[in-house]
Amino acid sequence: MTLRAPLPKICIALGLPDASRLLEHARREADNGERFLEFRLDYLPRPEDGLPVIRKFLELHPGATLLATCRRHQNHGRFNGSVEEQFRILGAAVDAGARAVDVEIESAEMPLAPMHLLEGKAHIILSYHNYEGTPALDPLMKRMLRVPASAYKIVTTARKPSDNLRVLSLARSYPKTPLILLAMTEMGFPTRVLCTVFGGVYTYAAPSLTEGTASGQVMARVLRNLYRVDRAWKSPRLYGVIADPVRHSISPAVHNRALQARRVEGLYLPFLVSPLQLKDFFVLAEKLPLAGFSVTIPHKHRIMRYLDSSDPLTKRIGAVNTVYRKAGRWRGTNTDADGILIPLRKRIRLAKASVLIAGNGGTARSAAFTLKDAGAKLAITGRNIDRVRALAKLVDAEALTMEQAEARLFDVLIHATPVGMWPHTENCLFRGAIPASVVFDLVYTPQETLLLKRAAAEGRQVICGLEMFLEQAARQFEIFTGETAPRAAMERAACEALREQEEQLRLHGGKHGGTL
Repeated sequence: MTLRAPLPKICIALGLPDASRLLEHARREADNGERFLEFRLDYLPRPEDGLPVIRKFLELHPGATLLATCRRHQNHGRFNGSVEEQFRILGAAVDAGARAVDVEIESAEMPLAPMHLLEGKAHIILSYHNYEGTPALDPLMKRMLRVPASAYKIVTTARKPSDNLRVLSLARSYPKTPLILLAMTEMGFPTRVLCTVFGGVYTYAAPSLTEGTASGQVMARVLRNLYRVDRAWKSPRLYGVIADPVRHSISPAVHNRALQARRVEGLYLPFLVSPLQLKDFFVLAEKLPLAGFSVTIPHKHRIMRYLDSSDPLTKRIGAVNTVYRKAGRWRGTNTDADGILIPLRKRIRLAKASVLIAGNGGTARSAAFTLKDAGAKLAITGRNIDRVRALAKLVDAEALTMEQAEARLFDVLIHATPVGMWPHTENCLFRGAIPASVVFDLVYTPQETLLLKRAAAEGRQVICGLEMFLEQAARQFEIFTGETAPRAAMERAACEALREQEEQLRLHGGKHGGTL
């Protein structure tokens, strides 16, 4: 059966152990506007109990499309019956109204598999899942194409960034074959967006109130509103952010809103890249291809060895937060300078101002070199006095212990450590009085840190880290696209993302805060 009528671009995967809850959650998704749902019948103790749920649901929502799945235990499902029983249940699901069924290649290949129970009656999605890694895919495709089906689903596990490329490349190798191409885990998240962008039939999303059925699934509204997977893309320019962790970065929300505001045909994606995977990431970046990407913890320094060039200030700083491609070459720069200078210059004259920088990482280095060039008189402090002294020597600054710093009063304090970042919001680097008249905390989750609360209570002028984030992001956007950054739209997106992120972290006990 061919896919004459296209399926919707987002399928909500529902796997629940109780028939009444399955119906309840399916109805909730349909009431929220979702029209394509997968019923994992194998999650039910008796898969047959899902058949009346299909009938009842379609009576209430006749315009919905249902995909029935009854994956066997041997193939990482929960159904312990035989292949014959599996096909009997799927056939009954079609009779109950399911428009499509998912059949694992392992079941379809069985010598006596009763494929005739399904052929010509429903869309057959022939599927392959690998929960260990991403194997050689061309032999796998040849194996799968031996079995006639409406579409072919390849789901692997991403262990390194380039696994995303290997999976998505099948769309280019088999342009006339209906495919669903996905890689599980957070590292494989880009495939959940790019599957449909690269011509895939549809992608999967998690339901709104329960966990998804596979690692890396996100809610449909994120795929639809943030990444616009259900629109018809032609050849979008691709951007992203690389970090570890990357899950809680608000950069995708901010940059995608900016791309929409300026009507740029582009997408901005999060890429989870571990410290030892930078070289592999560039394989993905080169061939996907990416037009540019943001760089944050822990890659700002190490990434420089993989670039073709970087500007003089960036070389002096020794840290990159922005990479872009020009004339086929990877170039690096650091927009943290804008993020630090612009908010400060609105409030104080920096020439000869006394500035205390707390921290010694990539962002602290950016602040030190930037403010030194602006004519400020610098002092640096932190918990690791050896690293403090090393950075102070580079910029001809005064190295202070925490006790020495707290005994003085500066014009400006730049806080560039993760202390006070969500979820450890009860922490503050300084124990006594805040030693500056203007306090700029580069942490932005939460927006009002304990440091800023205490500084405000002491009558200090405070600057939230979100100002720094937005200024450096605006400069990145202009480098990436050549367009003027829509600052108001970016600020709204950032505030919305932070509110939602903090709410989710409260509900689910998240571990990571925002990163610059």
